Formats: sequence, structure tokens, C-alpha cells
Amino acid sequence: MTDQIRRASRSVGGNIAEAWRKRGYIANFVSKLTDSDAELAETQHWLDTALACCYINQDQHSNLTNLAEEVGKMLGKIISTPEKWCK
Repeated sequence: MTDQIRRASRSVGGNIAEAWRKRGYIANFVSKLTDSDAELAETQHWLDTALACCYINQDQHSNLTNLAEEVGKMLGKIISTPEKWCK
């Protein structure tokens, strides 16, 4: 499970980096950001599973979930206004 959390959470940043390189085309930019958001959702799933299996405690889960929600809000703002970010 730790490996899944690591892979999914690292993919968030990786997809953002790819999106930045593809910002010449709005559709490609948004597509990669959407992939990033999906990886964020997978990360959240694994955090919920880790809590349910008692691998992490409620405080750890809350802290990590709050951070994930902040990233999700930022991604949502960029996805909803891609023209601000694209060449």
C-alpha cells in the first residue's frame, strides 16, 4: 500500500510537469491536468484505505487529506481557466 501511495502521489507532480510542457495546446494541457487530478483521487483512496486498515491514525489521515484537498483546489482553478496558463 505504501508503494501505491508513493506512485500515485508522485504521478500528480509528474502529470503537472507534462501539462506544463504541453501548454501550447489547451486541450492537451487540460488533459494532463485531469490525469493529475485522477492520480490525486487515487492517492486519496489509498489514504482512506490506510486509515481503514489502521496503518495511519486519524490525525495523519486528516493532515494528508487536507494537503491533497489544497492541491485539488489549485488543479481545479487551473483546469477551469486554462487560457491564463497556456501560450
